[in-house]
Amino acid sequence: MKIHKEGIKIIPIAFFTIAVVDVIVYIFLQEYLIFYPLMAASLILAGLVVYFFRIPKREIIKNENHVLAPADGKIVEVKEVVEEEYFKDKRLQISIFMSPLNVHQNRAPVSGEITFIKHHRGAFYPAFVEKSSHLNERCTTVFKDKNGVEVLARQIAGTVARRICNYKKPGDKTEQGVEYGFIRFGSRVDVFLPPDAKVLVEYGVNTVGGKTVLAEI
Repeated sequence: MKIHKEGIKIIPIAFFTIAVVDVIVYIFLQEYLIFYPLMAASLILAGLVVYFFRIPKREIIKNENHVLAPADGKIVEVKEVVEEEYFKDKRLQISIFMSPLNVHQNRAPVSGEITFIKHHRGAFYPAFVEKSSHLNERCTTVFKDKNGVEVLARQIAGTVARRICNYKKPGDKTEQGVEYGFIRFGSRVDVFLPPDAKVLVEYGVNTVGGKTVLAEI
Protein backbone atom coordinates (compact mmCIF):
# COMPACT_ATOMS: atom_id res chain seq x y z
CA MET A 1 0.00 0.00 0.00
CA LYS A 2 1.21 3.51 -0.78
CA ILE A 3 0.03 7.10 -0.31
CA HIS A 4 -1.69 8.83 -3.24
CA LYS A 5 -0.02 11.91 -4.74
CA GLU A 6 -2.98 14.02 -3.58
CA GLY A 7 -2.14 12.96 -0.05
CA ILE A 8 1.48 14.10 -0.41
CA LYS A 9 0.08 17.64 -0.82
CA ILE A 10 -2.55 17.49 1.94
CA ILE A 11 -1.03 15.35 4.72
CA PRO A 12 1.75 17.82 5.73
CA ILE A 13 -0.80 20.66 5.91
CA ALA A 14 -3.18 18.52 7.97
CA PHE A 15 -0.40 17.44 10.34
CA PHE A 16 0.76 21.03 10.82
CA THR A 17 -2.80 22.16 11.59
CA ILE A 18 -3.29 19.30 14.07
CA ALA A 19 0.04 20.11 15.72
CA VAL A 20 -0.91 23.78 16.16
CA VAL A 21 -4.22 22.78 17.74
CA ASP A 22 -2.40 20.32 20.02
CA VAL A 23 -0.04 23.05 21.23
CA ILE A 24 -2.99 25.34 22.00
CA VAL A 25 -4.76 22.53 23.86
CA TYR A 26 -1.57 21.76 25.82
CA ILE A 27 -1.10 25.37 26.86
CA PHE A 28 -4.64 25.99 27.99
CA LEU A 29 -6.07 22.59 28.95
CA GLN A 30 -3.25 20.38 30.17
CA GLU A 31 -4.52 20.55 33.78
CA TYR A 32 -8.02 19.41 32.85
CA LEU A 33 -9.30 15.87 32.31
CA ILE A 34 -10.47 16.72 28.79
CA PHE A 35 -6.82 17.20 27.77
CA TYR A 36 -6.19 13.46 27.33
CA PRO A 37 -9.27 12.69 25.21
CA LEU A 38 -8.41 15.65 22.98
CA MET A 39 -4.85 14.42 22.51
CA ALA A 40 -6.12 10.94 21.68
CA ALA A 41 -8.62 12.40 19.21
CA SER A 42 -5.86 14.34 17.45
CA LEU A 43 -3.82 11.16 16.99
CA ILE A 44 -6.84 9.34 15.60
CA LEU A 45 -7.55 12.22 13.22
CA ALA A 46 -3.98 12.22 11.97
CA GLY A 47 -4.21 8.48 11.34
CA LEU A 48 -7.50 8.88 9.46
CA VAL A 49 -6.00 11.54 7.18
CA VAL A 50 -3.21 9.16 6.17
CA TYR A 51 -5.67 6.26 5.86
CA PHE A 52 -7.90 8.27 3.52
CA PHE A 53 -5.12 8.72 0.95
CA ARG A 54 -4.07 5.06 0.92
CA ILE A 55 -3.73 3.30 -2.42
CA PRO A 56 -3.80 -0.51 -2.01
CA LYS A 57 -2.07 -2.68 -4.57
CA ARG A 58 -4.59 -4.61 -6.66
CA GLU A 59 -4.36 -7.17 -9.42
CA ILE A 60 -6.73 -6.11 -12.21
CA ILE A 61 -8.32 -8.86 -14.31
CA LYS A 62 -9.12 -7.23 -17.64
CA ASN A 63 -12.06 -8.39 -19.73
CA GLU A 64 -13.36 -6.46 -22.74
CA ASN A 65 -16.90 -7.69 -22.04
CA HIS A 66 -16.93 -6.43 -18.46
CA VAL A 67 -17.50 -3.00 -16.93
CA LEU A 68 -15.47 -2.75 -13.72
CA ALA A 69 -16.41 -0.60 -10.75
CA PRO A 70 -14.58 2.74 -11.02
CA ALA A 71 -14.62 3.19 -7.24
CA ASP A 72 -14.78 1.53 -3.84
CA GLY A 73 -18.09 2.06 -2.08
CA LYS A 74 -21.69 0.92 -1.94
CA ILE A 75 -24.29 0.64 -4.70
CA VAL A 76 -27.04 3.17 -4.00
CA GLU A 77 -28.81 3.28 -7.39
CA VAL A 78 -29.48 0.74 -10.15
CA LYS A 79 -32.07 2.03 -12.60
CA GLU A 80 -32.91 3.09 -16.14
CA VAL A 81 -32.70 6.84 -16.73
CA VAL A 82 -32.41 9.40 -19.52
CA GLU A 83 -28.81 10.62 -19.46
CA GLU A 84 -29.14 14.26 -20.52
CA GLU A 85 -25.59 15.57 -20.74
CA TYR A 86 -23.87 13.34 -23.31
CA PHE A 87 -25.98 10.44 -24.60
CA LYS A 88 -29.34 12.24 -24.38
CA ASP A 89 -31.16 8.91 -24.39
CA LYS A 90 -32.02 6.02 -22.10
CA ARG A 91 -29.18 4.40 -20.20
CA LEU A 92 -28.69 2.07 -17.25
CA GLN A 93 -27.34 3.98 -14.27
CA ILE A 94 -25.33 2.40 -11.46
CA SER A 95 -24.36 4.76 -8.64
CA ILE A 96 -21.61 4.10 -6.10
CA PHE A 97 -21.48 6.08 -2.84
CA MET A 98 -17.98 6.51 -1.43
CA SER A 99 -17.76 7.20 2.31
CA PRO A 100 -14.73 9.01 3.77
CA LEU A 101 -13.35 5.61 4.81
CA ASN A 102 -13.33 4.19 1.27
CA VAL A 103 -10.34 4.31 -1.09
CA HIS A 104 -11.01 7.41 -3.21
CA GLN A 105 -8.97 6.56 -6.28
CA ASN A 106 -11.11 6.30 -9.44
CA ARG A 107 -10.32 3.65 -12.05
CA ALA A 108 -11.26 3.27 -15.72
CA PRO A 109 -14.27 0.93 -16.04
CA VAL A 110 -13.22 -0.23 -19.54
CA SER A 111 -10.16 -0.04 -21.77
CA GLY A 112 -10.22 2.36 -24.67
CA GLU A 113 -10.16 6.05 -25.57
CA ILE A 114 -11.36 9.04 -23.57
CA THR A 115 -13.85 10.74 -25.92
CA PHE A 116 -15.37 13.38 -23.63
CA ILE A 117 -14.57 15.19 -20.39
CA LYS A 118 -16.52 18.04 -18.85
CA HIS A 119 -16.29 19.57 -15.39
CA HIS A 120 -19.31 21.33 -13.84
CA ARG A 121 -19.25 23.59 -10.81
CA GLY A 122 -22.20 23.12 -8.48
CA ALA A 123 -23.60 22.59 -5.01
CA PHE A 124 -22.44 20.18 -2.29
CA TYR A 125 -25.47 18.11 -1.31
CA PRO A 126 -24.76 14.79 0.44
CA ALA A 127 -23.39 12.40 -2.21
CA PHE A 128 -25.91 9.65 -1.34
CA VAL A 129 -28.83 11.96 -2.26
CA GLU A 130 -30.19 11.41 -5.78
CA LYS A 131 -30.24 15.10 -6.77
CA SER A 132 -26.49 15.31 -6.18
CA SER A 133 -26.04 13.64 -9.59
CA HIS A 134 -27.14 16.74 -11.45
CA LEU A 135 -26.80 19.60 -8.92
CA ASN A 136 -23.42 18.97 -7.26
CA GLU A 137 -19.97 19.76 -8.56
CA ARG A 138 -19.17 16.92 -10.95
CA CYS A 139 -16.92 15.76 -13.77
CA THR A 140 -18.14 13.58 -16.63
CA THR A 141 -15.75 11.23 -18.44
CA VAL A 142 -16.69 9.01 -21.38
CA PHE A 143 -14.69 5.87 -22.19
CA LYS A 144 -15.03 4.29 -25.65
CA ASP A 145 -13.88 0.67 -26.00
CA LYS A 146 -12.45 -0.93 -29.13
CA ASN A 147 -15.92 -2.07 -30.22
CA GLY A 148 -17.25 1.48 -30.12
CA VAL A 149 -19.27 0.98 -26.91
CA GLU A 150 -19.22 4.05 -24.69
CA VAL A 151 -19.39 4.00 -20.89
CA LEU A 152 -19.85 7.24 -18.97
CA ALA A 153 -18.48 7.72 -15.45
CA ARG A 154 -19.46 10.85 -13.53
CA GLN A 155 -17.43 11.86 -10.47
CA ILE A 156 -19.65 13.78 -8.03
CA ALA A 157 -18.53 15.84 -5.05
CA GLY A 158 -20.39 15.48 -1.74
CA THR A 159 -20.92 17.61 1.35
CA VAL A 160 -17.34 17.10 2.53
CA ALA A 161 -15.67 16.48 -0.85
CA ARG A 162 -14.42 19.79 -2.27
CA ARG A 163 -12.19 18.75 -5.10
CA ILE A 164 -12.60 16.42 -8.04
CA CYS A 165 -9.36 15.42 -9.76
CA ASN A 166 -9.32 14.06 -13.32
CA TYR A 167 -5.91 13.21 -14.76
CA LYS A 168 -7.02 12.52 -18.33
CA LYS A 169 -7.97 14.56 -21.39
CA PRO A 170 -10.01 13.77 -24.54
CA GLY A 171 -8.04 11.56 -26.91
CA ASP A 172 -6.07 9.79 -24.18
CA LYS A 173 -5.92 6.01 -24.20
CA THR A 174 -6.48 4.13 -20.98
CA GLU A 175 -6.51 0.57 -19.71
CA GLN A 176 -9.26 -1.03 -17.67
CA GLY A 177 -8.64 -0.63 -13.95
CA VAL A 178 -6.00 2.10 -14.34
CA GLU A 179 -6.42 5.29 -12.31
CA TYR A 180 -8.01 8.23 -14.08
CA GLY A 181 -9.04 10.42 -11.13
CA PHE A 182 -9.47 11.00 -7.42
CA ILE A 183 -12.10 12.68 -5.20
CA ARG A 184 -11.24 14.15 -1.82
CA PHE A 185 -13.29 13.22 1.24
CA GLY A 186 -16.60 11.48 0.56
CA SER A 187 -18.28 11.40 -2.81
CA ARG A 188 -20.13 9.43 -5.47
CA VAL A 189 -19.55 7.99 -8.94
CA ASP A 190 -22.41 7.38 -11.38
CA VAL A 191 -21.84 4.94 -14.24
CA PHE A 192 -24.05 5.01 -17.34
CA LEU A 193 -24.23 1.88 -19.50
CA PRO A 194 -25.92 0.90 -22.78
CA PRO A 195 -29.59 -0.09 -22.27
CA ASP A 196 -28.85 -3.69 -23.27
CA ALA A 197 -26.01 -4.16 -20.77
CA LYS A 198 -26.42 -7.06 -18.35
CA VAL A 199 -26.18 -5.61 -14.83
CA LEU A 200 -24.48 -7.97 -12.37
CA VAL A 201 -24.87 -5.97 -9.13
CA GLU A 202 -27.79 -4.75 -7.07
CA TYR A 203 -28.62 -2.12 -4.48
CA GLY A 204 -26.56 -2.38 -1.29
CA VAL A 205 -23.63 -4.33 -2.76
CA ASN A 206 -20.17 -3.15 -1.71
CA THR A 207 -17.80 -2.53 -4.61
CA VAL A 208 -14.03 -2.66 -4.98
CA GLY A 209 -12.61 -0.33 -7.62
CA GLY A 210 -11.04 -2.20 -10.51
CA LYS A 211 -12.23 -5.56 -9.14
CA THR A 212 -16.04 -5.68 -8.88
CA VAL A 213 -17.77 -6.41 -12.20
CA LEU A 214 -20.76 -4.08 -12.55
CA ALA A 215 -22.06 -5.37 -15.87
CA GLU A 216 -21.45 -7.24 -19.10
CA ILE A 217 -21.58 -5.29 -22.38
